[in-house]
Amino acid sequence: MKLEEILKQPENRRLEFKETLPSKSDLCKSVVSFANDAGGEIYIGIKDTPREIIGVPEEDLLQLEEIISNIIHDSCYPLILPEISFINHNGKYVVKIEIYKGNNPPDYLKSKGKENGTYIRVGSSNRLATKDIIEELEREKQGVSFDSLPLHSKSIDELEISLFAKQFEVITGEKLTKTILKKLNLIILEQNREFPTNALILLSNDEIRNKLFPFAKIECARFKGTVPGDFIDQKSIDEPVSFQAEEAYKFVLRHISQGSTYEGVYRKDRWEYPIIAIREAIRNAVIHRDYSLTGKDIKIAIFDDKIEITSPGKLMPTIDFDDMESGQSDIRNKVLAVVFKKLGIVEQWGNGLRLIAKELKKYPEIKFEWSEPGVSFRVTFKKLNYGLETQKSISTKFADDNDRLRPITTDCL
Repeated sequence: MKLEEILKQPENRRLEFKETLPSKSDLCKSVVSFANDAGGEIYIGIKDTPREIIGVPEEDLLQLEEIISNIIHDSCYPLILPEISFINHNGKYVVKIEIYKGNNPPDYLKSKGKENGTYIRVGSSNRLATKDIIEELEREKQGVSFDSLPLHSKSIDELEISLFAKQFEVITGEKLTKTILKKLNLIILEQNREFPTNALILLSNDEIRNKLFPFAKIECARFKGTVPGDFIDQKSIDEPVSFQAEEAYKFVLRHISQGSTYEGVYRKDRWEYPIIAIREAIRNAVIHRDYSLTGKDIKIAIFDDKIEITSPGKLMPTIDFDDMESGQSDIRNKVLAVVFKKLGIVEQWGNGLRLIAKELKKYPEIKFEWSEPGVSFRVTFKKLNYGLETQKSISTKFADDNDRLRPITTDCL
C-alpha cells in the first residue's frame, strides 16, 4: 500500500503514527502488542493530529535505524526482528517499522516479565494483558484451543447432555454415542479415564455449565431510542451454546420490521435489515467468542437506528473485516466449530464473512461497521437514512394532522 493511502487511514490494531521516536517504553509496548496480535506498522515522522508528514532528517536515518533495532533487541522477549525501511515522500523521509506476528507468544517486555510486561493491541492503543489473555496466547503457541481442554472434576457418565444428544440425533440422524463424542473430541481419554472437554460442558444442560461458565450466554435487549437506557424488551439466553444463536436470531426478528413492495401482481417482502447477514454475525459471535474470559457475555443491542452484536474476545489475528470477500477462516474454538458444522449451524469454513458481504450489497442503506471495544469484538448494522426517516415520519404525521384539521377549519369559515 502506498504512503498516500496509508496516511488516509486512522490508527488501528495494525497501524501507528509517531511524529518522533517515542520513548523506549512506549516503542516496545507497541512492538510487543503488534507481535502478540496480527503484526503491525509504526511510521515515524508523521504527525497524527492533524495528519501531516513532518519527516526525519536524512542524516539521522541510519543512526535511528540502529537505535530502534537495539532497543527492540534489548527490551523485548522472545526475539523480535523488525523490518526497518525508509520512505522518501516529496523530499521528506519517513521511517517504517514493520513488526510481524510472533511465532512464540506471548511477547513481553524483558524488564517487567511475562505477567507484568505482556501487552496486546486493542483498537489503536496498547493494553496490559490480563492473566486470561496471557493463557490464551500460550495456548495459541501450543496449538491448543480452550474448548479442547479436559475437565477433570466431572465424569462423563455424570454429565447431563440430554438436550444436545436429542438435537444431534434430530439433525444428523445419528445417536450421540461415546464413539461419536470421542471422534468429535468432546471426550478425552487420560490415564484410562474419560473426561469431558470444555466444549462438551458448554454444550451440556448440566448445572456445572452455569457454575464454570456463568457468562456463556447471550444478553439481548431492545432499547428505546438510539442509546442504551430504557428497555422495551430484554431476554437472557442461557441455554447450551448450540441453541443460543437461533434463539438470539428469533429475538432480533421480533424487534425489526418487514415491509412489502409489489412487482406487477407479485408481493415482495423485505426486512429493514439484512437478516441473513445478522444471522451469520450472531453465529460467528457464538462460535468465535473467547469462552476463557470471565465476566463477559455476548450482547445484542437493538436501537432505533442500529443493531450491535458484541462478542467477548479480540478479533482473530488473521481475520480482516475490511476484506470480507476473501474467504478468511481462523477458528478460536476448534472443537465447537466442528460440532457446529455437523449440526448445520456452520455450512462451510470461511463462508460466513462472504455471505455477510453479499447480503450487505442488497442493502445500500445499511452501513456495516466493526470495532474492538476493550477485549471484545463488535459489529454494527447502522441505518444511514435514520435521521431522514425520522424527519419524514414527523413531516408525514404533521401533514396527516393538517389534513384532519383542514376540513374543520374550512367548515368554520
